[in-house]
Amino acid sequence: MTPPDDFDPPLGTPETLAPGLQRIVAPNPSPMTYRGTNTYVIGQTNLAVIDPGPMSDSHLDAILATCTGQRRITHIFVTHSHLDHAPLARPLSQATGAPVLAFGGATAGRSAVMSQLAQAGLNDGGEGIDTDFVPDQTVQDGQVIACDDWALRVIHTPGHLGNHICLAWGDICFTADHVMGWASSLVSPPDGDLTDFMASCARLAQEQWRVFYPGHGAPITTPLERLEWLFTHRLAREAAIWDALSAGPKTASQIAQAVYSDTPAALLPAATRNVLAHLIDLMGKSQAKPLGTLHAQTAFERIEHG
Repeated sequence: MTPPDDFDPPLGTPETLAPGLQRIVAPNPSPMTYRGTNTYVIGQTNLAVIDPGPMSDSHLDAILATCTGQRRITHIFVTHSHLDHAPLARPLSQATGAPVLAFGGATAGRSAVMSQLAQAGLNDGGEGIDTDFVPDQTVQDGQVIACDDWALRVIHTPGHLGNHICLAWGDICFTADHVMGWASSLVSPPDGDLTDFMASCARLAQEQWRVFYPGHGAPITTPLERLEWLFTHRLAREAAIWDALSAGPKTASQIAQAVYSDTPAALLPAATRNVLAHLIDLMGKSQAKPLGTLHAQTAFERIEHG
């Protein structure tokens, strides 16, 4: 999906999005992060920071600069342990004394099938994991963390990463990398699990949201429409991959080159991991099987039924 060209916020400058809500975009633009990681600051006096972002002295200074007057940071939330979301949490905690809250470390929430794949040696697909990340406090699905003028409800949304969470603030949801407007979320085994991802999308779709604030890109003002787009997009990819297997066994890389024909070469490795995620999902549905030991270069063949 082509990013909207009108989203070009100033880096390192707090912008007020709503009463009690500011966004600061980190200086880490890239093909995988769009304009940069969105750091959110919630509250009027006692502040919650969502996703401090990558290791960056200037971004740390920008976050700390929001603490004017009586304002102080009391909670630091990390939605998942990718390198563009988690590393700055520890320096920010050291500077403020605020605890770091997250679902868990790098492998927390990983599905059983992905754990098996990792144990079998499929460990070359991690897209920038902060393997050293450890929160001060672990949060659980459904838990509500409240402080003065804000309350955030934890929604465990594995798929992009096993430890990924979204945070509900009334009818607003901070969706991090699970739902974004500028692109579909990366699902890269063994860190990402497409079966989990689709289940998490279905769960979010059960609630009535007013706006999604993603980890990258502009706010999503039609949340349920965006979720429906994600469902449709993934099902279309699945159909294309299924069709690609009709001519015989293929690897994820071979399918990616055919299915993602309009994708820049720099993003083809990520596209290949997405295809692998679909193939593993099809394997779980007994619609495809690997030929030999499962790894990134394994060829798959489709299973015909009926």
